[in-house]
Amino acid sequence: MPTVLDELIDERGLSKLRWRCRRGLLENDLFIERFFRRFEATLTKRQAQALADLMELSDNDLLDLHLGRQSLALVSPELDRDDLHEVLSMLRENP
Repeated sequence: MPTVLDELIDERGLSKLRWRCRRGLLENDLFIERFFRRFEATLTKRQAQALADLMELSDNDLLDLHLGRQSLALVSPELDRDDLHEVLSMLRENP
């Protein structure tokens, strides 16, 4: 049965999330922009929260995760969760 977290994120929430996802490294910004272009219309509240949790990482850790040079378990064991793995896979998808 779907939960509130499985609902799509609303426009206001999406706008806040986009602002929160601004990064210092251009490479991260490019990956995140591509993510929003592909998934903003289907992004759930659960996925949005997982993305926000990923944004707590440093730019270098985030880039290492995206490029597969590190794993969530090594970078931040408390973030080694299914929802974050799902969003990380979405970030890694090529257009």
